Amino acid sequence: MGNTSVNNSDKVVYLCDEIFDFATISGVFFILIFIFSVAGNGLLLCVLLFYENLKNATNLFVLNLACSDLVFTVTLPFWATQMLHHWVFGDICCKLMTAAYFVGLYSSIILLTAITLDRFITVVLKYWPSNQVRRQRFAMVACAAAWVISIAGSLSDAVKVKAEKHNIPVTCGPPSDDPDVKLGYYLQVSLLFFLPFFIIVLCYSAILKTVLQSSNRKKHRTVVVVLCIVAAFFICWGPYNVMLFILPFYEHISCNAQERLMIAYHICQILAFSHCCMNPLLYMLSQKLREHLLHLFSCEKVRRKNSGRVTGQWTVIQRATSVTQNSADMLELRSL
Repeated sequence: MGNTSVNNSDKVVYLCDEIFDFATISGVFFILIFIFSVAGNGLLLCVLLFYENLKNATNLFVLNLACSDLVFTVTLPFWATQMLHHWVFGDICCKLMTAAYFVGLYSSIILLTAITLDRFITVVLKYWPSNQVRRQRFAMVACAAAWVISIAGSLSDAVKVKAEKHNIPVTCGPPSDDPDVKLGYYLQVSLLFFLPFFIIVLCYSAILKTVLQSSNRKKHRTVVVVLCIVAAFFICWGPYNVMLFILPFYEHISCNAQERLMIAYHICQILAFSHCCMNPLLYMLSQKLREHLLHLFSCEKVRRKNSGRVTGQWTVIQRATSVTQNSADMLELRSL
């Protein structure tokens, strides 16, 4: 039908039937992100649990970030199913997956803010009374607070959503015509996204100023790795959150503009969701973690090689035993 409009009380509504459906592409990307995230964060957890000291504050933060990414990752196959087909999992699962989605999102940003504050205290506030024990306690309290706050914040989102029919397909989401839901979401995103972003920018401005004035290369590397992790989060999630604010204000636009807007929205969504599989790649900037990962794979190869050697030796012993037994039988027959 192209650009067909209906005039009702000076309000133009465009009925667009030929808009390119980007949702199918998004669903495929969600499945790929799920696979890479499970593999990457799973390996990262193995390295941390087997080779790292979890009493270290930084390692504790990284461990919780990996768990946060995995909680978020669990929801991706469900959103992919909705994109490729429609929501088939019922109302209860809709609420559970929405809660897990926001728990993963909120806990990530709270943990990143805590990591930034930890770096700020360590690098900038040199005379602050902080030792390893206090840093460990701060990390434990911050991680616990991140999970409690994110779970509490996700409950309101989970209560609002429901699996309902819009025309024919069943979708999982909040009622689109409820202004209170939109207002609550805007307030929550402002508090749990833009406020931490403002805090992180201020802290890292002071951190970078201090680091550039020092000559400690080790401190340089640590700050660069953490900065890359924080920057990746906001580069991935920033455009998507901005898009969520823009969408409600573009109700009366042409079909071509609406198509471009929806394509941009889906691209920003894919970029945001891909963040859960980026952290393991960024952690590999640390040489120590790369060595642990190589050691993890080499130990597995050695184990398989040793297992193969044992199997081969057992086969040789069996053959030698068989040959000896046959020789004894032949000697016995000749003596007869």
